[in-house]
Amino acid sequence: MPELIFPLDSKRKFTDQAKIGHNRWHPAIPPVAWVKPGDSFRVHCREWFDGAIHNDDSAEDVRDAPLKTVHALSGPFAVEGAEPGDLLVVDILDLGPIPQEDSGPLAGQGWGYTGIFPTKNGGGFLTEQFPDAYKAIWDFSGQIATSRHIPAVSFTGIAHPGLMGTAPSAALLSKWNARESALIATDPQRVPPLALPPEPQDAILGAVSPSEFDQIAGEAARTAPPRENGGNQDIKNLTRGSRVFYPVYVSGANLSVGDLHFSQGDGEITFCGAIEMGGFIDLRVDVIKEGMQTYRVGENAIFMPGRTDPQYSEWLAFSGVSVTLNGEQRYLDSQLAYQRACLHAIDYLTAFGYSPEQAYLLLGAAPIEGRLSGVVDIPNSCATVYLPTAIFDFDVRPGASGPFRVPQGTSAPHAGFD
Repeated sequence: MPELIFPLDSKRKFTDQAKIGHNRWHPAIPPVAWVKPGDSFRVHCREWFDGAIHNDDSAEDVRDAPLKTVHALSGPFAVEGAEPGDLLVVDILDLGPIPQEDSGPLAGQGWGYTGIFPTKNGGGFLTEQFPDAYKAIWDFSGQIATSRHIPAVSFTGIAHPGLMGTAPSAALLSKWNARESALIATDPQRVPPLALPPEPQDAILGAVSPSEFDQIAGEAARTAPPRENGGNQDIKNLTRGSRVFYPVYVSGANLSVGDLHFSQGDGEITFCGAIEMGGFIDLRVDVIKEGMQTYRVGENAIFMPGRTDPQYSEWLAFSGVSVTLNGEQRYLDSQLAYQRACLHAIDYLTAFGYSPEQAYLLLGAAPIEGRLSGVVDIPNSCATVYLPTAIFDFDVRPGASGPFRVPQGTSAPHAGFD
C-alpha cells in the first residue's frame, strides 16, 4: 500500500483532524504535505458534505444541505520541483470507499447517496421540472450498488474523484472572480444563482494563519464549478488507470482531491447526481517541465481515461433536440437537447412504474452515457443519453407484451419547503 500522507479519522469532523484540508481555492493555502516526482501515496477523502447527509428515509438533509461548506478537499499536496508552466502528471492507481469499516454513519461506510437538490438550494440540470429535494440511499456490495429507494436495479459502479485540481495563481483567481461577478450582475436575484462568489462563511483554509484568514476567505473561490485548474469536473471516466495532465500555476502545483463517487451518469444531472462517498485514493505524480507551452495546454487538464469501466454491451438510447417544452425553437442549444433527451428517458421509465423522481435519481447515479450527437444541423442540435439495459432486473426494452411493472410501495424520500 502506498504511504498514507493524509489520514482521516471517521469518528471526527473534517475540521478536527490531525491534518486539515480546505474547501476553497486560493494560492496562499499552504500544502499539507510534500511529495517528489515519481512518488506514490494514499489520501483519505471525506464525502463533499462532511457527513451532513444521512442513511435514512428523509430528504430534509438534502433540502437543507449546507452548500457553503463544500467541498471537503484533501490537500493541497506540493510536488517538489513543479513550477508555473509545467504539467503535473497524476496517475490514479486505485480508489474506493472508506476501508476502515464495513458500515457506519458516514457515506462510504458501506453506503452512499444521490440527491435531487431543490431549486432554492442549488438546483440541478432539470430543476424547472424537479424543484423539490429527493434522496436515494445506495448500498454497496463489492462494486455493485442497489437502492431500497429505487427497486429492481443494480449496477457496477465506476468509482472516480469528482474533484481534483491544482491551485490557481493570484492572477488566475482574480480572473475567475471578475468574470463570475460580471455574470452574477446580469441577474443578481436569480434562483438558483448564476454563479457562487467568494463566501467567507464556513470557509476552511487548511493551515492559513489567523492573521491572514479573513483576507484569504474573502478572495478564495468556491469549489463548485470546474475551471482552468481542473476542479469539480465530475468526469466519471477518471477512474483507476487514468492519467491526468494538469496545468501548474503555482510553485509546487498544490494538488487537491476529493468528492469521491462510487458511480455517476454523464452530466451528474441532479447536481448531487453521483453516488457520493468518502474513501481513499492512491495517486502517483510526475512533472513535465515547461509542458504547458510544449504541448499547448495553457488551461484545462487533458487526460487518458482508465480501462476499468463496466463492460455494458446493450443500451437503450433516447434523443432530444433543441426545442423547449413550450415549443420554442432554440439555435443549436446542445444543453437543451441533452435536457430533452434526459426528460424522454425519465418519461419512458415511468411506464414501468417508477416515479419521475426515481427515474431522475437513477439517471444521475447509474453509468449512463451522454453524447452530443449532432451540433451542425441548423437549427437543431441533437443530444442522446444511453441507458445500459443490463442494470435492470427486467427487460426494459419496448415489447409487444407491454412494460413490466416494478414493485410498488417504494418511493424516494421527499422534502419540500414550507
